[in-house]
Order: sequence, then C-alpha cells, then structure tokens
Amino acid sequence: MFGMAPKKSDNTKYYEILGVPKTASPEDLKKAYRKAAIKNHPDKGGDPEKFKELAQAYEVLSDPEKREIYDQYGEDALKEGMGGGGGGHSPFDIFESFFGGNPFGGGGSSRGGRRQRRGEDVIHPLKVSLEELYNGTSKKLSLSRNAICQKCNGKGSKSGASTKCSGCRGSGMKVSMRQLAPGMIQQMQHPCNECKGTGETINEKDRCPKCKGEKVVQEKKVLEVVVEKGMQNGQKITFPGEADEAPDTVTGDIVFVLQEKEHPKFKRKGDDLFFEHTLSLTEALCGFQFVLTHLDNRQLLIKSNPGEVVKPDQFKAINDEGMPMYQRPFMKGKLYIHFTVDFPDSLTPDQCKALEAVLPLKPVSMMTDMELDECEETTLHDVNIDEEMRRKQSQEAYDEDDDAHGGAQRVQCAQQ
Repeated sequence: MFGMAPKKSDNTKYYEILGVPKTASPEDLKKAYRKAAIKNHPDKGGDPEKFKELAQAYEVLSDPEKREIYDQYGEDALKEGMGGGGGGHSPFDIFESFFGGNPFGGGGSSRGGRRQRRGEDVIHPLKVSLEELYNGTSKKLSLSRNAICQKCNGKGSKSGASTKCSGCRGSGMKVSMRQLAPGMIQQMQHPCNECKGTGETINEKDRCPKCKGEKVVQEKKVLEVVVEKGMQNGQKITFPGEADEAPDTVTGDIVFVLQEKEHPKFKRKGDDLFFEHTLSLTEALCGFQFVLTHLDNRQLLIKSNPGEVVKPDQFKAINDEGMPMYQRPFMKGKLYIHFTVDFPDSLTPDQCKALEAVLPLKPVSMMTDMELDECEETTLHDVNIDEEMRRKQSQEAYDEDDDAHGGAQRVQCAQQ
C-alpha cells in the first residue's frame, strides 16, 4: 500500500522525541508536549530544531488517524500518504493553538497565527465558618463541567469533517434589526441559533455517537478546596484551567470566593477578634473570673487583677489570641474583650446604707439648711439621647426652612 515496509525505528521516533511510551494517552501526550515546548521555545533561548521536531511529533500523535498510520507503517508512509507535506502546519501555529497565543510575548500571536479566545471563569461562593478560617480546613466539592469529547477529540464528527454554517456564513454570529420608532432602528448581534455560535454544522449521520456532535460532554470533577488558616472573607481560591472546556478555546478558571458566616460570639476585624462579655456590678467592683471557649475549643481562664475595678464599656486585650495571620499561622492578632456592666434596677435603703459604708461618697458642698431650702428641686427623666438628638436636628432643619420662606416674604413686603 505504501511501498517498502519501514524500519522499526520509524514508528517510535515521535514517541522518543516527546519522551513518552507508545501506550501514552492523549492527556499524557498533551502534558509531555506542553513541558517540552515551553522549555525549547526559541523565544526562551531554546533549540529551534528541537522545537520543530516536538511540534511535528505532537501534531501526528495527537491526531488519532495520523497516529494509527504512523504506528502501523512509520514516518515515511505517513509523509507519502499526505503527499510529502507532513501536515503543513508551522510549529508556531501548533504551539499557539495549544497555548492560546505566545505565552512569552503578551498573549497574541506574533507570527500571524489566529488568537484563541479564552473561556469564561466560573465563580462559586464558598461559605465558611469563623472556626474554619481560624483552624483551616479542606473541603471536597463535586462539580459538573463541559469536557472535550475524547472519542472525537472535540471535532463533533466521526470523520472530523464539518461544513460552514449557512445561517451565519461561518461567523457564528447573526445580526437582527428592531425598529424602535419611525426612522430609528436598533441593530443587535447574537450567537447563531443554527450552529450555536460555532460557525459550522455537522451532518447528522456523521455526528460523534458520544457527544452527539456537541464536541463536549458533561463530566464530574471533584476539587479539594484548601482553606488556609487566617484567610479572609472575600478571598479567592483559584483552580486554573478547570472551568468548561471548548474547542479552540483556552479553558478558564474555577474560582471559589470565601464567604464568612456570622459567629454568635466572636467578631473579626482583620487579624483581631472581639468578644462581648457582661459583668454584674459586684463582679465589676469586686473582681471576676470566667472561662472563654476559643475557636479551637481551648478553654481560656479570664480573670481580673486583685482590687481592679472594671468600668462600663471598657476594653481589655489578650496578646496572641486573635486570628492566625494568613501564611504566617504561628503569628496571631489580639483578642479584645469588651465589657459591659449590668447595673441593678433599684436598691433597698439597707443596701444603700451598706454601700455607703464601704464606698467613698462625693463630698457635698458646704451649704446650710437655709441655703438648700432656697434651691429649686428638679426631677430627672429617662431619655434616649440618640433619639432626642435626631428629633432636635429634624426640628432645627424645619425651623430653618420656615425662616427662609418667611424672610423672603418680609423682603417682598418691604419692597412694596
């Protein structure tokens, strides 16, 4: 069929160039070519001849039909069957179609090759508790994504043949017009519904039985998301090239965005933690002691110093008990405890006398009974000061507006 039987070495050379066995899977070929092509790229000081050989080997072995001919009859038979051209693709075209552009030159082809579009990133929110951000955790998540059909290598047909879509003339896009008003027409561009934006159609009888001509199939992907100690709310964890695959497209990334769930006791601000604790008046005056369960379930004994008085709305800090610092987990922020004091609603006369006996009283100004009788007595009322201030500001704004209108009227009267 192809003349003389080739030598045995003729059908092993390409495998040796890529450094893979003859049983290598398409994924193994892809990985081997990726690694070797980057290493030997001329723009990075690599060997141009070696780069050319790598591209030629990968072009043949990545095509199931060419690989079958090569495995059976060798390199010479392959060239003869193709008219001596060996495929006719530039090694840079192969490299750029594989990587989606020249990775060393700014994302576009510097040799006239077609620039591949990049697939969209897939964003997933990931809810995490404050405990998980404090201790670190690992979550295995199962996701569905589109993957290139391995049976047809993303061609969508058994033979690899396709025809230009007649609906969009191969552009993948259609333009429709809509009249908004007399003399006003809106032009809109949208993906062609006949070819689903691919620009080509496949004969129904020739469609790949696995992907039904869609070029991609659904696959389950399990990703292990590692949440490191000290990560922040809104921080992103990226899995490069794990989003939906599509032919002639650089696969986008899967990105997980951390969403911190609210904690009932702790509040986080950066690397610091805040904890609310209420003391009774007796504890605030005479001392306190309580156990705080931390985010890693350690029990911290919190107690006041002898003779110390804690005032309402006072803060105290404990060093190195805050959040672990991201990528420096042995360093931690501070733990702040915000104290509120629970005062009793009222005291009995006996309790007042007992307190007066032990607590210092503010000295009363020296006034005679006659002078005190001349003073006017007042009555204290409870008040919400914030609400009172808002009410006053609203009233003042109303009064100013009223004065402005009244002043204008007075000026007009004076002019008359």
